[in-house]
Amino acid sequence: MTPDLALDWRAPHETSVVQTLGPLRRGPGDPAFALGPDGSVWRTTSTDAGAATLRVRQLGPDLVRCEAWGPGAEAAIALAPSMLGERDDTSAFAPDLPVLADAHRRNPGLRVPRTARVMEALVPAILEQKVISLQAHASWRRLLQRFGAVAPGPTPRPMRVVPSASGWRAIPSWEWHRAGVDPRRAATVQRVAAYADRLEEAADLPPAEAIARLTHLPGVGIWTAAEVAQRALGDADAVSVGDYHIANYVGHALYGRDMTDDEMLQALAPWAGHRYRVIRLLMAAGVPGRPRRGPRMAFVDHRAY
Repeated sequence: MTPDLALDWRAPHETSVVQTLGPLRRGPGDPAFALGPDGSVWRTTSTDAGAATLRVRQLGPDLVRCEAWGPGAEAAIALAPSMLGERDDTSAFAPDLPVLADAHRRNPGLRVPRTARVMEALVPAILEQKVISLQAHASWRRLLQRFGAVAPGPTPRPMRVVPSASGWRAIPSWEWHRAGVDPRRAATVQRVAAYADRLEEAADLPPAEAIARLTHLPGVGIWTAAEVAQRALGDADAVSVGDYHIANYVGHALYGRDMTDDEMLQALAPWAGHRYRVIRLLMAAGVPGRPRRGPRMAFVDHRAY
């Protein structure tokens, strides 16, 4: 099917479509994200003009073709370069540890995306609070399949567009329950949806002001705000403090030992402005973290209550 709009974009630096857009996927069955058989990335979004589906293909190390379908096609195409890391400036990044320098050399196209769609990053981050990823991803899938609109365009599999703010607020309590979302997280989603317009404005604020606006609402802490900043705001410095695994991963990847959050921040201080980039590069390069032993976060089935 011919797209409603298309753009061939040459990035100002080498850009890997799959690595850059990968963090936008919420689990392998995400209804809003798919990988095509030709290696293209398909992603749905809800713009002010309406729903849109994007297909993004790698044509060369710095050349990308973006195609869009739906009433929001023009807005989605306009944001595509930003989503692919156009604003991601690595000129001041100095990977001066051998392990980090090697990770940077092996992943030259890894960029930090900026979707500029805050709610699309905030809701799944709230669903991921205090539960294992497998459980949060299952909740996200069920909610989108149940309440998301059918994606426009010739998607490689059935896809959905995330609900609008009013759509999130209209979901009844029993549907959150069936999706395995406890009342606290469900209430937080509906609370932030009531202030969606103000939260979307955070995409154009300086990072510190954007984080302050997000964390002003009850239920949105620094971890959740960082998860949003990494995807919607293009913040290469946003560290998910309070994460169940990140501090120990960074500690072992860089220095071979466990770390607290404070120790992790101290270890990452030499790369201020690029701390999230450091973590992404280490993970992309397959640098091992803490050996898998000891207690893990348990699966809690909230549908049982």
